[in-house]
Amino acid sequence: MAKKKDKDKNRPQREKRKPVNEVCPFCESSKVPDYKNWVMLERFVSERRKIWSRARSGVCAKHQRALSREIKKARHLALLPFSQTPY
Repeated sequence: MAKKKDKDKNRPQREKRKPVNEVCPFCESSKVPDYKNWVMLERFVSERRKIWSRARSGVCAKHQRALSREIKKARHLALLPFSQTPY
């Protein structure tokens, strides 16, 4: 067991990923995510149509919950695709 601890101490620590934006874009502009504004919602979805995490998007917890809810509404109404289109 002691040898395992020694290995962990020598291993370089992984750096935490800094968010793209330091401040939540919704808190700055006092806007709320809306499913009808699909162009804005596309900024928070990856190429493979996965919803970005808070760490990646830089959105606060309150707006991340609202954002994921609105993205799912937009997908259900066919404003956003569920997955990438096959080629």
